[in-house]
Amino acid sequence: MRARRPDRASTTERDGVRLAYEVHGDDHDPTVLLMPTWSILHSRFWKAQVPYLSRHYRVVTFDGRGSGRSGRPVGPAAYVEHHYADDAAAVMEATGTERAVVVGLSCGATYGVHLAARHPDRVAALIAIGPACGFSMSAPERGQYAWDADLDTTEGWAKYNRRYWLEGDYDDFLRFFFSRMFTEPHSTKQIEDAVGWGHEIDPSTLADTTEARLGCEGVTCAPVEAVCAQVRCPVVVVHGDDDGIQPHAVGERLAELTGGSLTTIGGGGHGLPSRNPVFINRLIRDVVERTRPVAPRTRTTWTRALARPRRALYLSSAIGLGHARRDVAIAQELRRHHPDLQVDWLAQHPVTTVLEGAGECVHPASAHLASESAHIEDECAEHDLHAFQAIRRMDEILVANFMVFHDVVEAGHYDLVIADEAWEVDHFLHENPELKRFAYAWMTDFVGWLPMPDGGEDEARLTADYNAEMIEQRARFGRLRDRSIFVGDPDDVVPDSFGPGLPDIAEWTRSQFDFAGYVTGFEPVTDREALRDELGLRADERLCVVTVGGSGVGQPLLHRILDAVPAVRRHLPEVRFLVAAGPRIDPASLPRRRGVTVRSYIPDLHRYLAACDIAIVQGGLTTCMELTANRRPFIYVPLRHHFEQNIHVRHRLERYRAGRCLPYDELDADTLVAAMVDELRRPLDYRPVATDGAARAAELLAPLL
Repeated sequence: MRARRPDRASTTERDGVRLAYEVHGDDHDPTVLLMPTWSILHSRFWKAQVPYLSRHYRVVTFDGRGSGRSGRPVGPAAYVEHHYADDAAAVMEATGTERAVVVGLSCGATYGVHLAARHPDRVAALIAIGPACGFSMSAPERGQYAWDADLDTTEGWAKYNRRYWLEGDYDDFLRFFFSRMFTEPHSTKQIEDAVGWGHEIDPSTLADTTEARLGCEGVTCAPVEAVCAQVRCPVVVVHGDDDGIQPHAVGERLAELTGGSLTTIGGGGHGLPSRNPVFINRLIRDVVERTRPVAPRTRTTWTRALARPRRALYLSSAIGLGHARRDVAIAQELRRHHPDLQVDWLAQHPVTTVLEGAGECVHPASAHLASESAHIEDECAEHDLHAFQAIRRMDEILVANFMVFHDVVEAGHYDLVIADEAWEVDHFLHENPELKRFAYAWMTDFVGWLPMPDGGEDEARLTADYNAEMIEQRARFGRLRDRSIFVGDPDDVVPDSFGPGLPDIAEWTRSQFDFAGYVTGFEPVTDREALRDELGLRADERLCVVTVGGSGVGQPLLHRILDAVPAVRRHLPEVRFLVAAGPRIDPASLPRRRGVTVRSYIPDLHRYLAACDIAIVQGGLTTCMELTANRRPFIYVPLRHHFEQNIHVRHRLERYRAGRCLPYDELDADTLVAAMVDELRRPLDYRPVATDGAARAAELLAPLL
């Protein structure tokens, strides 16, 4: 799912070639024009930049000729560099863009140079990232292989060969090329994206674009040096010193020829916008701001530090409602330590439903957050969610939401940031530790990305790589987190490994985290009969509560349970069902059954769970632990391929001797009836759940204020 959809998407035509463009933030000013790169990639390459920039500026992107939704003319002559510059001018004309800050990566930087030279009035500034400008210097290993020769090797840069693309293994070339584009460790997702995009262009078209740059088939290439001399706008060159595609000397030379500045990214490769998005986004913003007219004087107030109220920014994960209830409980306990504490919440639906019901203050910038719940729902099949892969594919949403967080903490004075499984904040703060300007606490109830058995070697390799990156970040920047809080006890951590050659998860977690115990967010019920009377439940009826959490992924499970209701009621006629569909599932979309009440969001659902005779739930940790704390029988049905529910949550429930796991594939009417009968009869010997988790978490957080 995209973090932001365009305000406008259309096409224009120049010289017989269709050019597909998008406009984002159409009501903002000034405009940022993100140029096409080499045609091996289309404009989705800029996915980490568009959501952030378009909250502040008007952003125009377009697919270069030969890529994406644009036309694919035949022959090298159609791909000479000045064509891309004139295409950019045509897109600016079509979108009503008089002037823009132009940003180009690799070949796109060269196209930007041509645009600034040929249309000087249209370019306010040029940002050239990892420029590929055809200067005489080049990587030695690239120059030793002829482009159109029949080579006796296909190793290394010998893959950059016309015959290998057309007659050999194009996929092998793509994987090699993008491994050289992203030389930074742990770039698996960026390489995977780029290889996928590279397959969207035909190898013969890509060969035409290459021959245009090399001057083949009678094409004349104008020396870029002469074009640089015509550039009059400010130029900012950005180049990684570990660029495996274009040597750093190319960036140095472009800055020299244009009189521009040079920013070197230490340890940076060629694909800087996607591998180092936070730095690049902030750099683009700084350049754009320098092109604005001088702002009129305004009146501002600065408050002395000791005169400021205590303020905390709380981030509560939107993937599941369980975080919200426990976070509200912790915030309330934290106010016992600091009654003057102001808590702002950066959160999204459905978490905001809980926060608003509790009278908490949701920060207005929350409206800018891209929906994580909608992405998860989009990734889900029938009760099947590859949770690890879904979060991997949420990368552009995570960047977009971190940039919202960045703007909030940059504008406000927060003493403490509490991040409850706000993965983007933890990751990008470790990637950009200089941005930390507050005490920072990280909270989670599981540690370790784990592969599902049928994921094979590829998934095992990817999860291990993600774990290794996290371990390296913590080893290098242990100071970044002022507290790491595990919501649970040491024995709740799975006895597994992060991956080959990596530490044991439980041992590493004990060395890195403080343990708050589980946080239920409520006091367990002591008088269940009184609660049942209060809720209007009759003594002669048995209540079965069915709930699938706060997202919409549980709809297939609800349908399957509702289909089994008639069989259940034939065997257990005294059972009445209360179905909590959640705030993202319309009760009207579910079939009606006798003996079933369907409600949407139930603010006091935990009270019904405490009063019920049995529950059927999806398998999320919060609901299962609520039932465990109140010693109620329950059946849980983990989402298929959801590593947290199938491994982490199941481990914890087995430790508490709680619940019965029923695989979705085995869930039919007969199986459900038998399971319910067994659970209603089974003596409960659950391990007690501590009730002071919120207070313990607050005690760990309070000193940071």
